[in-house]
Amino acid sequence: MHTRHFCGNEVIWLLVLITYDVNTETSAGKTRLRKVAKQCVNYGRRVQNSVFECILDNAQCITLKAILTDIIDEKIDSLRFYYLGNNYKTKVEHIGVDRGISADDMLIL
Repeated sequence: MHTRHFCGNEVIWLLVLITYDVNTETSAGKTRLRKVAKQCVNYGRRVQNSVFECILDNAQCITLKAILTDIIDEKIDSLRFYYLGNNYKTKVEHIGVDRGISADDMLIL
C-alpha cells in the first residue's frame, strides 16, 4: 500500500482499472477516442488497447472521472471504472507479454 503524509493526513492510493468503448464511426468519435486515451495515459499505464491501470488517490479519481465523462458521448460511448482498492497486488494476475513498467513502479528520468 502506498501512503503519503501531508499536513498530518494520510493519502491512500488505490488501483483503478479504467476501460472504455468509444464509437469511432465518425471523425468526432475518433477525436474522442484519442482524447480519452491521452487523459488515461496522464494518470496510468495502458495494459490493453482500451484498458488502463491507474494508481490514484480519491481526488485524482474524482478529477479523472469528471474529465473522461466530459469527453465521451454518453449516448454511444461507455466508460467503466473498476476499483481494486489498496491491496491490489493480490487481485491482479498477468499472463503473457507485459506492456512496460508497472503502474506503481518508480520511474526516474
